[in-house]
Amino acid sequence: MENELVFKHRSVLLDECIEGLNIKPDGIYVDGTAGGGGHSFHIASALGEGGRLIAIDQDENAIEAAGKRLASFGDKVTLVRSNFSRVSEVLDELGIERIDGILMDLGVSSYQLDTPERGFSYNADAPLDMRMDNRNPLDASVVVNTYSEEKLREIIYGYGEEKFGGKIASEIVKARSIKPIERTGELVDIIKRAMPSAAKQGGHHPAKRTFQAIRIEVNSELDVIRPAIDGAVKRLSAGGRIAIITFHSLEDRLVKQAYASLAEGCTCPRSFPVCVCGNKPKVRIITKKPILPSENELEENPRSRSAKLRVAEKI
Repeated sequence: MENELVFKHRSVLLDECIEGLNIKPDGIYVDGTAGGGGHSFHIASALGEGGRLIAIDQDENAIEAAGKRLASFGDKVTLVRSNFSRVSEVLDELGIERIDGILMDLGVSSYQLDTPERGFSYNADAPLDMRMDNRNPLDASVVVNTYSEEKLREIIYGYGEEKFGGKIASEIVKARSIKPIERTGELVDIIKRAMPSAAKQGGHHPAKRTFQAIRIEVNSELDVIRPAIDGAVKRLSAGGRIAIITFHSLEDRLVKQAYASLAEGCTCPRSFPVCVCGNKPKVRIITKKPILPSENELEENPRSRSAKLRVAEKI
């Protein structure tokens, strides 16, 4: 019951995603990040006879909640516990050659943020975890307690874009030399100690960027984006759409670059009289600029503020 309740939140850019996917009633679609089944429910609702949805998520609680939400669709929906970067393997296992669209929401779910024991939130004291898939041997406590100071600095500065990354890494190493850092509350206190007073006034929570950085490292969030896009585009039928929601600049940049690369034609030097590379565009970019949440959505769901949707179509 608890999972069912906490997963009931407004799906980000819902109408825009459904429109972007350009759903065919008899098509086969993939929701690569099913979460509680919000987007999945509306994709499945748009499908008719012969239509099918494959809903993927690596979080076992998400799969459980999505299963309840999508139960009324019967065998029109197939649930798979996996990472969206394995979409090709999942489709192979299901005997599906081509799909007509795929959606990926790269954000952390409200459930993960609002369940303290998952260790994602800096607003609640809990064990350091942050795993989206609890089968993952790497969790936040391993990162915080075993990574070198240099590696911690690289992660916090690079993934969190935290300008005090060096000071925070140093303070973490100093604190763990006395005793292991085991809880989110301890880490928040350490981060606050490392930051100057002025940086802690107003704006974002002082720990936001560092927690983001550690979460990205734990779940290899940036590493899987390009393989996931390449794998998905290979399986799209001509005219099929890929729609991706990102929530911070690093993700959005990777998606934008991947789309641009896949949309590029010949890469031979201009001085070449004929093309020798044989490279042809694989997609057409539908969204020249990312789609952002409407003012109404921002009022209803403040967590959507940083969301961006980019859509491309297989040629």
